[in-house]
Amino acid sequence: MKKQTKKPAAGRDERRVQQVFHALAAPPRRAILRYLAESGLTAGEIASRFDMAKPSISQHLTILETAGLISREKRGQFVHYALVRATLDKVLSGFIEELGAAGSEAPPPSKAKNAGSGKTDPRKAAAVETVAAEAETADVQAQPAPAQMSMF
Repeated sequence: MKKQTKKPAAGRDERRVQQVFHALAAPPRRAILRYLAESGLTAGEIASRFDMAKPSISQHLTILETAGLISREKRGQFVHYALVRATLDKVLSGFIEELGAAGSEAPPPSKAKNAGSGKTDPRKAAAVETVAAEAETADVQAQPAPAQMSMF
């Protein structure tokens, strides 16, 4: 018989984070979360809000439940779903903290400075910021919108 070992907690936490971001990646799943944020709904009530087959809705609900973002409760012949805010809060706040920790290691962006005096020339700084903003806008406009992919 094969001996089973427990995975370290960090591995399980990382897997949960991956599941949450995978669940949040699809627009229908984000819409389901928005609906459930207002109130708990049955599977039929959720399905009635979408123009897709019920098995597709069921797959989305399973992914959200596996990620721990929603809970389900069977009441009679209906399955009721509710948002689990604690999971969403924990994962997203943890990710924001990671970004903050990573951001504190990076040096602040440099401003345009006068070469000789070391002081910032407001006109040059404004010109650099304007050029940077225009370049950023051009990059965003030049990129085509990504094609929506379906997992099903």
